[in-house]
Amino acid sequence: MQAGSRPLRADARRNRDRLLDAAVRAFSHDGPEVTLDAIAKDAGVGIGTLYRHFPTREALIEAAYRNELTRLCEAAANLLRTMPPDQATRAWMDRFVDYMTTKRGMADALRAVIASGGNPFAESRDRLVGAIGSLLTAGAAAGATRADVEPEDVLSSLGGVALVAAEHGQRDRTGRMLNLLMDGLRYRGDTQP
Repeated sequence: MQAGSRPLRADARRNRDRLLDAAVRAFSHDGPEVTLDAIAKDAGVGIGTLYRHFPTREALIEAAYRNELTRLCEAAANLLRTMPPDQATRAWMDRFVDYMTTKRGMADALRAVIASGGNPFAESRDRLVGAIGSLLTAGAAAGATRADVEPEDVLSSLGGVALVAAEHGQRDRTGRMLNLLMDGLRYRGDTQP
């Protein structure tokens, strides 16, 4: 739903979602110079539909980024409904790496938003910490993971792993590093420094 407006009709919601998906692909692959016409065409809508939802290029970029963030953060609760907490946490870690890869691909486009006075990252850290916190809390309650882990520490660790994923051909290594991080979350030995 757009801020300050009534809920979108189902067809308008589908068009908006297709535009956001097309924008993520375009800005990640082609950078900020991709034409809005190309994005609209990829989404299967006219340019007027794009402008009805996103009056400026910056509005589209920011909405595409925030949509990816929302998907990632909402995935935590969805995963917890369908699998044990430790498995949900590990699955979410893969999604986090994908999100960071997309964010890195959109870096130039996001810089354009910042240069125009926007702040697409205003809520990112808090939302990510909240998602990780929900996974860790569920894991600790189930006895599947340690209870003494700070969500911010996990977020920082995941950010480091995501740097490895940025290198071409490193997805297997990234998976091994995420498994190692999960093993650390499960470890029950003496946790004193």
